[in-house]
Amino acid sequence: MDIIFKCPNCEQELSVAESGAGTEIECPTCNQNIVIPFANVRDGVPRPMAAAVTNAARLEEKHFVVPQHQKAADDLISKPLRPLDVAAKDGLQIHLKTIRHSECVEVGKDHFDEMVTRFLNKIGQANLVSINPISYAHQDLGSREWVNDYGVMIVYKTDGPT
Repeated sequence: MDIIFKCPNCEQELSVAESGAGTEIECPTCNQNIVIPFANVRDGVPRPMAAAVTNAARLEEKHFVVPQHQKAADDLISKPLRPLDVAAKDGLQIHLKTIRHSECVEVGKDHFDEMVTRFLNKIGQANLVSINPISYAHQDLGSREWVNDYGVMIVYKTDGPT
């Protein structure tokens, strides 16, 4: 038969085999050491409980106690960002900057990476919405031939017009 008792610290209802009466265990809820009480104590002498009492105890609905913590739990769901149309009404503006590779070549030196890096540092990571590669064709002024080239399109936000 099982002994059904409550932890004196957290009041968690526990059930232990009768052979464990009198031994010390750690409560699985509050981790405090507790002594398992005897099933029935009369005149200081442990006595077995009546079968009807133990069966009734088994049928009793068990209510579990939820442990309480001193600090608040972290939010599992964060607040969503405002939609862009609402943000635009509040003064937040979305801008677009296209940097083409052909515009970054001077006297045979390629400054594309430096120009993109400089612009990204200027707007800051917090204001960057997206950066997208682009490919395009343009006509070379010297040879009059069409040249395929690339660049980037940067979408960013600001609090006011720039």
